Amino acid sequence: MTTVTLQDRISAVRLGLDEAADRAGRDPAAITITAVSKTVDYPVMLEAYELGLRHFGENRIQDTREKLRDPLPADIILHLIGQLQSNKVAHAVQLFHVIESVDRPSLVAELEKQTARLEMTRPVLLQVNVAGEGQKAGCDPGVASAIAQLISRSEHLRLDGLMTMAPLVDDAEDVRFVFHGLRELRDQLQQHLSIGLPVLSMGMTNDYQVAIAEGATHIRVGRAIFG
Repeated sequence: MTTVTLQDRISAVRLGLDEAADRAGRDPAAITITAVSKTVDYPVMLEAYELGLRHFGENRIQDTREKLRDPLPADIILHLIGQLQSNKVAHAVQLFHVIESVDRPSLVAELEKQTARLEMTRPVLLQVNVAGEGQKAGCDPGVASAIAQLISRSEHLRLDGLMTMAPLVDDAEDVRFVFHGLRELRDQLQQHLSIGLPVLSMGMTNDYQVAIAEGATHIRVGRAIFG
């Protein structure tokens, strides 16, 4: 029986990315793979790094702190993609390079407080619950503009774009509306707030090719890479 290696899986994801970008008339180099490494140990992350990946996504602050007791390579960019509680913000801004799960004014206020205290700036994404799933994090699209404006006025936060999670379905075409909706919302916010929002973090293992067709700049892929 043939053993599928980590290199094989990463190569397959890159091929899928290339094919989706080609169909959409986009440059594959403009699309970043964020490897969702929450289920794997530090040595596996390093192996993926040696195979060329630089962006990694984690869900839980405590788990990530325990996993990364040894220093990461200097050019790894660590994304927090899980829900962030306000009492964990001080740890989050020191551990992660990008906070993708900003979804409420109280969290914006605490992020600004802690980054100001540490005299740092952190890029963040506004997480939007486009599909309206009750169990999913993310703000309602109707309040996205107000929260985006709040972030853009924060001295120590940099709003780079939007993030969403689509429902898990058998046919990725069934969630195309989620990715299309996030892109349309991003375009509206750019015009309304007169700011650039270059990042659209959307699409995972089951649906990243559809997300790329709708404009994803960052895809969050876990199972297809790490099994």
